[in-house]
Amino acid sequence: MELERADRLKRLPPYLFAEIERMKTEAAKTGLDIISFGIGDPDLPTPPHIIEVLNEAARNPANHQYPSYEGMLVFRRAVAAWYKQRFDVELDPEREVLSLIGSKEGIAHISLAFINPGEVAVVPDPAYPVYHAGAVFAGGETVEMPLLAENQFLPDLEDLKRSVLRRAKLLFLNYPNNPTAAVATEAFFAQAVEFAREHELVLVHDAAYSEMYFDGVKTMSVLQVPGAKDVAVEFHSVSKTYNMTGWRVGFVVGNADVLAGLGAIKTNVDSGVFQAVQEAAVAALAGDQSCVEEMRRVYERRRDVMVEGLRSLGLEPNRPSATFYVWIPVPGKYTSIDLTTHILRETGVVVTPGNGFGEAGEGFVRMALTQSEDRIEEALERIRKVGF
Repeated sequence: MELERADRLKRLPPYLFAEIERMKTEAAKTGLDIISFGIGDPDLPTPPHIIEVLNEAARNPANHQYPSYEGMLVFRRAVAAWYKQRFDVELDPEREVLSLIGSKEGIAHISLAFINPGEVAVVPDPAYPVYHAGAVFAGGETVEMPLLAENQFLPDLEDLKRSVLRRAKLLFLNYPNNPTAAVATEAFFAQAVEFAREHELVLVHDAAYSEMYFDGVKTMSVLQVPGAKDVAVEFHSVSKTYNMTGWRVGFVVGNADVLAGLGAIKTNVDSGVFQAVQEAAVAALAGDQSCVEEMRRVYERRRDVMVEGLRSLGLEPNRPSATFYVWIPVPGKYTSIDLTTHILRETGVVVTPGNGFGEAGEGFVRMALTQSEDRIEEALERIRKVGF
């Protein structure tokens, strides 16, 4: 029997990271030792004190039943306390915090709550592909805002056409940024909040990398802008901060009405986050943060090894001040996919083509700092030997 897939799936390109996995598998069949800088999945382990709490909580029969849809109140209170401590942002844990099965799930579902067929979500380009996919699944459209090097990879909001804004409902932003590693300024966040207010948009900020900052310079939350909660929500998770990507627990905070809309979708499509995992996330957020400091030190050292090594090869990477990504302009004779394919086939080193994140990503590749310093140096030496 042949089944035709729904039109919404036909509107999506192949999922970038699934395609990278396929390319890795093919390269491995040739006997190459694969060193992957492709997917942003931390190689560092979850801190032991968090695992211990999960182990104990999983044995509690009270956690074996369905959890609450909104998330345990103790978890939401921990999120609110963390936001107060980290950003000096006040949150009502009962109305302004919602648990998620990882932030990706919430980002994908928010369009279902607010986008009707023919309506628009404004998304960055390049960007995490789920912003676009969520709008497509809702029957909507996306309009891209190019992130250009000459603008420090910040979008020009005023360049958006009025005809687009009349149909727009959501404005997606992501800082620190994946894939460019750019960091937003306070002035830009203030402009974005006022822009969303003026055009009656929900400002959706993906802050998954806020704790991956370097050189002692902290990043900020969009909710630190006065009045931001009138228009904005911010997605976050424990995935990158505490090396818990596989645990699937996150949260969204901010405007209570927006959270209620997203919550209405979630009550119909999922049954909440396993309570033992929520208890472990409480231990992460409320516990000793020295593990986060150590995580930053590890990635900062890797960044320096990677950037210095790439520059010695004649490349001109950015030196990221946040995230664990390095965004690298490709040499002139290559396209993004050409360079990706050349490096993988000749060396077994996996990088991500920038155009997989959108048209404006053409001319770049992304490397994730998810390998040890020794493996980074080995990968760089392999590339040095084969050249460009």
